[in-house]
Amino acid sequence: MDPFSHFEALLAETRLDGRYRTFIDLERIVGGFPKALWHRPDGQSREVTVWCSNDYLGMGHNPDVLSSMHEALLHSGAGTGGTRNISGTNHQHVALEAELADLHGKEAALLFTSGWISNLAALGTLGRLLPGCAVFSDALNHNSMIEGIRRSGAEKFIFRHNDVAHLEELLRSVAPDRPKIIAFESVYSMDGDVAPIAAICDLADRYGAITYLDEVHAVGMYGRTGAGVAEREGVANRITIVEGTLAKAFGVMGGYVAGPALLVDVIRSFADSFIFTTSLCPHLAAGAAAAVRHLKADSALRDRQQAAVARAKGLLEAEGFALAPTQSHILPVLIGDAHLCRQTSEFLLERHGIYVQPINYPTVARGQERLRTTEHPQKRSKMN
Repeated sequence: MDPFSHFEALLAETRLDGRYRTFIDLERIVGGFPKALWHRPDGQSREVTVWCSNDYLGMGHNPDVLSSMHEALLHSGAGTGGTRNISGTNHQHVALEAELADLHGKEAALLFTSGWISNLAALGTLGRLLPGCAVFSDALNHNSMIEGIRRSGAEKFIFRHNDVAHLEELLRSVAPDRPKIIAFESVYSMDGDVAPIAAICDLADRYGAITYLDEVHAVGMYGRTGAGVAEREGVANRITIVEGTLAKAFGVMGGYVAGPALLVDVIRSFADSFIFTTSLCPHLAAGAAAAVRHLKADSALRDRQQAAVARAKGLLEAEGFALAPTQSHILPVLIGDAHLCRQTSEFLLERHGIYVQPINYPTVARGQERLRTTEHPQKRSKMN
């Protein structure tokens, strides 16, 4: 087999299916969020409105965040010089971990270079080290959670999405004395729906399971201090381990887990993807800490964002658009065809200066292609 011909055929197949991924050249404009400059292939530039950013609150442009990053960059330099174990633990990391532990009301937190890595490390390590561990995973869990569970080698049980009865059926099928982890998300990023967290916690209590909650799309967005949906619903203390990101509502980069000091120490001590990875740049950690502090103290952005979401959802539904059953700030407009989804995205960009990336298989199932739109507190809708 000629490997180059094989790879060319694979890419040709994705183009034929409408799944070939293209990216436009964007330049974010500080102070103009969610506006950006689109640098076109013809060399021309055009201002566009970004409708699919995960910088949900525009914290990537926040003056407090930028100031903290500038100060750390001037004080500590660009990089860390190594892994956390080899000269790479900086004061900014320690301060941020303390801020995150406090945000979630947990004993400890551990910082990673991304949310993807934090799920891989935490689930992969805990599932591997607990003898006979059984992991119960929601059918729509993120790829990073799936990969972490797979890497752990633990026996996996997949329960139907948000189906508490099916989860209990699977829990009953396992010996009572086996270690158990229930892994699920609070806000699911493609449909925007929300997990029945309290009901899952009830089952965890009944069957002696660890709860592992991915709040990636909820931290900064929900709850009195922005700790997520579990805080909003008054059940944060019932979650064993919470996983989050610094790259969405907090506007910077990185991921983390927070939980009991013992479990956090086990992940720190045994997770390959933590031990052997160069640590996050100090200025990124400083910026993220500033974002966490800002959103802890001030809910104004959250309030404005929720109002913008309600308005946009009403406008989309009034125009007859089919939306996924969202309960959150994520507004997925269902298209149902990969080629049509891409054509719609291109039309919006060329004709209206609206950038929203098409979402196709394997991110969603075939026939579920969509435009995943996100409203922002700074944005004024063009739909009317």
